[in-house]
Amino acid sequence: MLQICSDENARLAALASYDILDTEAELPFDRIVRLVRKLLDVPMATVSFVDKDRQWFKAKCGIAMQETERKAAICDHTIRSHEPLVVPDLRKDPRFADLPHIRAEPPILSYLGVPLVTDEGYALGALCALDSKPHEFPPEHVSILADLAGLVVDWLEMRRLSQSDFLTGAMSRRAFRVELERRIAERARDGTPSSIALLDIDHFKRINDTHGHAAGDDVLKAVVAQCSAQLREDEVIARLGGEEFCLLLPGAGPDEASETAERYRRAIAASDIPGLPDLDVTASFGVAPLTETYQTPEEWLHAADRALYRAKETGRDRCCMAEE
Repeated sequence: MLQICSDENARLAALASYDILDTEAELPFDRIVRLVRKLLDVPMATVSFVDKDRQWFKAKCGIAMQETERKAAICDHTIRSHEPLVVPDLRKDPRFADLPHIRAEPPILSYLGVPLVTDEGYALGALCALDSKPHEFPPEHVSILADLAGLVVDWLEMRRLSQSDFLTGAMSRRAFRVELERRIAERARDGTPSSIALLDIDHFKRINDTHGHAAGDDVLKAVVAQCSAQLREDEVIARLGGEEFCLLLPGAGPDEASETAERYRRAIAASDIPGLPDLDVTASFGVAPLTETYQTPEEWLHAADRALYRAKETGRDRCCMAEE
């Protein structure tokens, strides 16, 4: 039987790697909590993740709150074991008798939770069935919830895989868009600067036509590997499609973003391509600091794309800054 890993820092790091906290609702998770409520005949169900100091609900039915303090979370007990936690009457359990949920409206008086455990043994949270009255959960209901909890973990894994480009390992376009939305929200909230650098490999079609598509794939992988080796804290490289990539440079204003893009440009020009030692690879860059003008990721990327176009039109293998 899989053992729960008790290293809390490692558990939190594993949770962070799924990039699930504070994300928008997603249909697969919503469907699962609806199934829990229907199959177990309970008024409330949640997919809960336990962060450092809070419990956050990715999906919920019958509950208005989006998160609670961790010290008030029954799921904090659930994640400490590989076994389901069954509490028919919370008022009669000294661990939970004083929780504020019991006195809420509607109250939470009974609980069944199954830990969401990764293949590495990290319990990230729990799938929960809740009732506003005492509720005896029969073994078959515990088994159903355990199966559904397995589906939650399976979807988490598929979701994480979809965040990476299969060929290069760069972040996927879908996941990158979420990152851009987050940076736009941060700037609106507290003025935190960010920039992006859109890059396109020069004459990539010629590389494919001359050396073959396998060599083209090697070039893409080498460019990402070279850029990944240069990434600083919180910087991200994503593949947007074909030979086009984008770097997210959190905290970088115009001057720093320009210098950083130039550093990446030089790194790509110095890349060695396996099996093609004489092939010179370069890339053109369009740099766009985040301004209040850009309200969506598409607007921000479009500004960088215009700058990238100028870089290509004026000779390639250079960086151009987006115009205000």
